[in-house]
Amino acid sequence: MFRSLGYTRALIASGRQRLFAWALAHLNSNYEKKLAAAKRTLFSGISGTIVEIGPGTGANLSYFSHNIRWIGIEPNPFMDKYLWKRANALGLHLEIRRGTAENLPVPDSSADAVVSTLVLCSVSDVAKALAEILRVLKPGGRLVFVEHVAAPRGTRLRRFQAWATPIWKRLGEGCHPDRETWVALERAGFAKLDYSHFRVSLPLVSPQIAGIAVKSQFDGHN
Repeated sequence: MFRSLGYTRALIASGRQRLFAWALAHLNSNYEKKLAAAKRTLFSGISGTIVEIGPGTGANLSYFSHNIRWIGIEPNPFMDKYLWKRANALGLHLEIRRGTAENLPVPDSSADAVVSTLVLCSVSDVAKALAEILRVLKPGGRLVFVEHVAAPRGTRLRRFQAWATPIWKRLGEGCHPDRETWVALERAGFAKLDYSHFRVSLPLVSPQIAGIAVKSQFDGHN
């Protein structure tokens, strides 16, 4: 009985992951068009070894040059076929590794940049994820991010985000629309943090932040 129950839960989880991958591949184009200019600016100049956490279906791949080493940490195996399809169209080589932002399968001080877009909203432990990012970045390496975040406290949207979060987490693979991600970034220990708040015309997740966080040049002294 318990084995049967576990199998059923695994099937449900697998089905949810498959559906989420399909939705991201087919229903996210409007958002990506709105963010294209911002991403083009943020990702310009990135070179060397790039670790992208939660790359999903590969929406960011077109912004990277062909002379990089791209390592994607993707927990959802159903994203892979979309990633490979986009990479093949762009002529890019990929390294896809199964893992999470809280436990990156990447050696210490090995990445020139870490890319996170719409990922920190859904990790289970933001502080641990940011500590892992600092661990894998080379001294002077950069975290480049675009994230949707909580609306200002006391606003109608913030109250709606708080009400919707329990449901939204189940629909969006753990996504928290009311997460103050900028606070976690400010506390993480980066040597430099430059970001801005902006709005995108989307329901629930319109507040966004984008920016760059830089690890100290002195490894081990973030």
